Amino acid sequence: MSSSLVRSRGSRLIPTRFPPHARNYAAPSADSGDPKKEIIRRVLYPYNVRSRSTPIGTWRPDVGRALQLAIPSVQAHDTIERAWLLHKRHIRKTREAETARKFECMKKAMDVLHEVDPRLYMEANRKDDPRARSIEEKEAMKTMKASEIRAMEARIRGLFPRELRLPTDTPSRTGWKYEWKAFVRPV
Repeated sequence: MSSSLVRSRGSRLIPTRFPPHARNYAAPSADSGDPKKEIIRRVLYPYNVRSRSTPIGTWRPDVGRALQLAIPSVQAHDTIERAWLLHKRHIRKTREAETARKFECMKKAMDVLHEVDPRLYMEANRKDDPRARSIEEKEAMKTMKASEIRAMEARIRGLFPRELRLPTDTPSRTGWKYEWKAFVRPV
């Protein structure tokens, strides 16, 4: 505080850093800190000192010269950039062609299936409501715990069941569930 401010208030000094109702004993002190954290912070976020390069490469004094040696002109840089974009376009076109070829093969297979067996074709193209439950599932859900019900509701039809344990090198502590059976939907 300035001396004129101290003199104008008299002998009573009021700290201007904290309001009168604030308690400053909970504020962290500037000097009490973990030195490891400070060292890590200095290594990861070094000061922009231009006299030497940083260990993680945030600033290097020789970058401009290295770029000038690697890419001598703007025209060379533009040529490299256009070649890279052309390469990416070729990759994209080959992927699109492969996807179109696979789609055509799938479409031909579906047409053959429609000619061979219309019932299987309709079964393959049937849309299922993933939220729909069979009567057996609804009855079984009445006796389940809330966590089991949530797991059952989160299960997506046609995918590997989440509640089935995967084989591991070590056996389970509770053993294998021999009585587990998948829900069979009536057709």
